[in-house]
Amino acid sequence: MPKAITMKQVEGKPGKVYYPTKQPTETYNVHQPPASNRPHAHPGPQRPPHNHLRRALNHRDFFLRQHLYPAPSFTTPILADGCGTVTATGSSATSWLHKRVILAPGQGWASSPTGPESPSGYAILGGTSSNPLGTLQEVVCVDQSEVEVAPEHLSDVQAAALPLTGLTGWRALVTKSGNAEAGRNILVTGIGGGVALNVLQFAVAAGSNVWVTSGSREKIERAVEVGARGGVSYKEKGWEKELRGLLPVDRPWPGGVIVQYGMTVGPKMDWTMGANLMNLELKGTTMGSRKEFKDMVAFVKEKKIRPIVSKVAKGLDNLKDIDELFEQMRNGSQFGKLVVEVVPSQGGNSSSKL
Repeated sequence: MPKAITMKQVEGKPGKVYYPTKQPTETYNVHQPPASNRPHAHPGPQRPPHNHLRRALNHRDFFLRQHLYPAPSFTTPILADGCGTVTATGSSATSWLHKRVILAPGQGWASSPTGPESPSGYAILGGTSSNPLGTLQEVVCVDQSEVEVAPEHLSDVQAAALPLTGLTGWRALVTKSGNAEAGRNILVTGIGGGVALNVLQFAVAAGSNVWVTSGSREKIERAVEVGARGGVSYKEKGWEKELRGLLPVDRPWPGGVIVQYGMTVGPKMDWTMGANLMNLELKGTTMGSRKEFKDMVAFVKEKKIRPIVSKVAKGLDNLKDIDELFEQMRNGSQFGKLVVEVVPSQGGNSSSKL
């Protein structure tokens, strides 16, 4: 029977609790199951089930374990990212058979540039009662409209690292900032996490000049290796002046755009009169639409972008190493995505070499 990893409910207040991971004694393959009954899913006419060989963590998963996201579920498998091979299909999805695919990380948002069309909002995969599907399990069954063919130049590990942070970074840079163009100056703060690195890679591929900030000089140096023009440590006094000195002009140009995402642990930010006088724009953003996901995957394929992976844990039975990935996220030591390898590599595109 397919295995899965969920959270275990324990007592504690939001932000103070930390739900343990567990492998339920009843394991299952999920696609929209009844709340009280979780049978093995069978492919419908348009549903290609696929073995997810790799999954990846996101900060959202860490926040869910702290009950900092709403509606946590203790029966839905955790994680929203996944790459796998289609092993069986319904009658209307046979063209997907044996293809290696990546899964769209949410449902309910087709193409609107302003936000989800669904009245119930955007239902992100993994660990909540708003969507019964999560990817940290051996087999899942989804509608064919929810998958894209994985770019051939990516290993399974790299492809699994792409969906959620890639979509978030794409919307932030391309849709919201409108500055994914050659010669534009882009600042990426807090380099090292998945979204920030995706924005860096997308902007560099578009020909933009990218600068970064971090509390770690080592991460700044690694970002330069990826394509950043330079960076500064926000822990050092006068970092703003240092950053300004790196720019090709003596002061930031007026009319810039600030795109803000991921404010779970910092839900407020200051907005000064100086920002108004500079004619800056502040735009909030979150993940993105199914169309943006498709466009992002196509750009990654065209530009041969390879998501950066920090560490891989092997096996669903390996809760110790899976929890260690979460600890790296807790202390911010990672540079790139954290991935769980569920099925051993078998060569070719299934290689876990990074």
